[in-house]
Amino acid sequence: MSPVPNDATAGLAGTILVIDDERNIRRMLRIVLEGEGATVLDAETAEQGFELLEASMSGKNVGEPAIQVVMADVLLPGMSGLQLLEKLSVLGGGTPQLPVILISGHATVSDAVRATRLGAFDFFEKPLVRDRVVVGVRNALRHYAAQEELRGLRAKVVRHELIGDSKPMQELLRQVTKVGATRARVLIEGESGTGKELVARAIHEASERRGQPFIKVNCAAIPKELIESELFGHERGAFTGATGQKKGLFELAHGGTLFLDEIGDMDLNAQSKVLRVLQSGELMRVGGERPIKVEVRVLAATHRNLKEQVATDEFREDLYFRLAVVPITVPPLRDRPGDVALLCRHYLDVGCRENGISPKRISQAAQAVLDGYAWPGNVRELRNVMERMAILSEGDIDLEDIPVDIRGESGEEVAGPGEPLVPLGDGAMPPGMSLKAFRDSVERAFILQRLGEHSWNVSKTAEALDVERTHLHKKMKLLGIARGG
Repeated sequence: MSPVPNDATAGLAGTILVIDDERNIRRMLRIVLEGEGATVLDAETAEQGFELLEASMSGKNVGEPAIQVVMADVLLPGMSGLQLLEKLSVLGGGTPQLPVILISGHATVSDAVRATRLGAFDFFEKPLVRDRVVVGVRNALRHYAAQEELRGLRAKVVRHELIGDSKPMQELLRQVTKVGATRARVLIEGESGTGKELVARAIHEASERRGQPFIKVNCAAIPKELIESELFGHERGAFTGATGQKKGLFELAHGGTLFLDEIGDMDLNAQSKVLRVLQSGELMRVGGERPIKVEVRVLAATHRNLKEQVATDEFREDLYFRLAVVPITVPPLRDRPGDVALLCRHYLDVGCRENGISPKRISQAAQAVLDGYAWPGNVRELRNVMERMAILSEGDIDLEDIPVDIRGESGEEVAGPGEPLVPLGDGAMPPGMSLKAFRDSVERAFILQRLGEHSWNVSKTAEALDVERTHLHKKMKLLGIARGG
């Protein structure tokens, strides 16, 4: 989208959606706005307008300009303009994702107050005044342009934190960027080590709260008898050892984001008190007598299945629905084809930089083995392995630098003494390599890759390779392939 000119006399370079059941109003606004250079779409009802907005915001109308400003009458048949605004506000996590100008010929003070609370950008009264319309729409377009620029900057921050070009990661990046600009609570689910905290931090950095505190609490690491004091604080003398007043993590996160990591490990008593804070926006310190107002965005994460915990009464259903306004799942590394090499390169650079080591490279043969590993510990395991190799290797990373439990060797040289393994697809063959050694190296790399794709499930891998399971076991033993080394 081209930026909106700052010149007060400039035209309206943008796309406006006009929703009004009066044909003459739609026609008049079209003439005025198109006369100033705008593109105008119109709808007779809020339902029709919402369909156009959904298509625009989802990118379904490929090649058509995105709607940037909505003008809607308050009184419409069916859904009213205020109800449309409320719906857009909910979708935006408390604020519409684009400016909404409401129009009314019978405006009341309560209508105006409600519109303001729901995030209306402006409020026009009928009969409409041309200059007022042009100035108001110009301001709305400028606001949209500023928000788009901000969203672009936030997306860059997210990409810097979350590395990957695979389809699952691209979808995750899209979700994080979109939800980050809202005030919605997010439940981040995923296996241990997938980077749930990175996702939470990226959401915070992509939000309007990025300059405010980001407070993390590991619910699994705090004893249940202390978690209430940690979250809500305590007054002096509230219990033995409480020698002074202490602010809790909710208070410390005021205006910012509180990240409740491993929320599935929180005991039921603490869950009920967290629920009360989310419902009322107030907390009570342990031993306190007066409620304290807090304004905090809560993000939660877990590697557990909270729905199953709800079914077994281990987790409160009402708290689950409060937290899971927007659920996001972080994919395991085995489901992110092509991302391992990017992550290896990144964390090798980080490991070298943080330990004062000159930059190192990864050989093709070593990368083939790293690509074929299943990474059960996900990104956390990969980062630790790359830092370990950065520190312990004498030079660039080669096969012998990879930990035995990852390269799966039994100690024998599969390709013969001194002959490195050749990764699948590598056309550069070391001089003097025998045909058997080359065949073994290619076959080994291929089996490792397929094992990685099937999370080291030998039965599924054998089925994919169209061989008997016992035959694959024998081949793995012959080639020195063993997950545990």
